[in-house]
Amino acid sequence: MLIVFVGLQGLFYALNNIVNFGAAKGFVQGVLPMEGNEAYPNAFGPGISSPALITIILCFIIVGELLVAAFSLRGAFDMVRVRSGSAERFNDAKTWAIMGCVMALLVWFGLFMVIGGAYFQMWQTPLGAAAQGGAFQYAISSGIVLLFVNAPD
Repeated sequence: MLIVFVGLQGLFYALNNIVNFGAAKGFVQGVLPMEGNEAYPNAFGPGISSPALITIILCFIIVGELLVAAFSLRGAFDMVRVRSGSAERFNDAKTWAIMGCVMALLVWFGLFMVIGGAYFQMWQTPLGAAAQGGAFQYAISSGIVLLFVNAPD
């Protein structure tokens, strides 16, 4: 069930970003230019303000979330399919589930916390800080699920 929840988390965030594409783009557009970063006003690298590039980055985020969903839900299906088999078969069936959790870490830890938080300093704005907190929760929960699922049966 934990893998199903990781998959649903990715699916629900992707779908919410798709049906609220304009709002999601506005969020990304509010973070990437690094405007309003008053605590650390001088960035070591450039911000991004190109509307086309912002749209591409948002689409990249959505694809990442969809991959979390696809990998995790496929992994959950594979694990349920062999649940009555041997421990070896069950461990072999975990591949997609593990990939789903790793993809979740890449999206919410890698993209949001490392790139968004450390490079774009999104924690400096109220909008970015809220997303940073959420990304922390999703990354930690996905990492804990990964530890459980990756343990041998």
